This record gives sequence, structure tokens and C-alpha cells, in this order.
Amino acid sequence: MPYAHFTIAYWCVLIAALLPLGCSSLAKAGMFGKPRREGGYDNENPRAWLARQTDWRARANAAQANSFEALPFFVGAVIIAHLLGAHQGRLDVLAFLFVVIRLLYIMMYVSGMAKARSLAWTAGLLVNIAILFVGYR
Repeated sequence: MPYAHFTIAYWCVLIAALLPLGCSSLAKAGMFGKPRREGGYDNENPRAWLARQTDWRARANAAQANSFEALPFFVGAVIIAHLLGAHQGRLDVLAFLFVVIRLLYIMMYVSGMAKARSLAWTAGLLVNIAILFVGYR
């Protein structure tokens, strides 16, 4: 059995899987110690609490949802590229680029930069498609 190692692309999958948690934490930041009657975080009903948030907290929550939505395609593309025997260096660079774009996307989303965010989303999609086909022969 050949020796298998955890590639940079696989590390990027792990990071991408943790991005929604980061967005969720951002949406809830600073609200844990505050009483619920004063708008503090409600751990008994977190989804309803998040649904009542506005401005950057609401956008951070939306970025969380979008991060979950983008994850299956990214994971699948990385796995398929590995199975197709993609050049590891190219795959690693593309996977790293995807994570960087997603981080920029989240920052733009939370900041309310709608047009730039849409461009970042499109760039992430294109990179993801490139990952899917990097091993195609």
C-alpha cells in the first residue's frame, strides 16, 4: 500500500470546513455575556436569535450559510482532482487560492461590500471549477 499524506489541498478542505464556524462566531461575538432581555445571545434558541440580528451580524450569519453552501462542491472537487491524479502543486495552489478568496468573500460580506463580494463569489466558483478539472486528461 502506497504511503498517503495529508496534502495542502486536504488542509484547505479542513480550513474551508471551519469557515462557517468562524462566521457564526463572528455573528455572535460580544453577545455571550449580555443578558438575553438586553439582546444578548440566546443559546436556548440560537437560530431565532440570529434571525433577529441586523447589519454586520446578519451578514456574518448569511456568510455562514453561504460558506456551508460552497463547501460540498469544494470538497468534491478536491477529492475528484486527487482521484484523477492531478498535479499536486497545481491542486494545492488552487485549493489555497479558493480558501483565500473565501476569506476575502466573508470579509466583504460582513463589511457590506455587495458588488465586490459578488465578484469574489464568482472568482471562487471559477477556481472551484478549475480544481475539478485540474486532473482531467
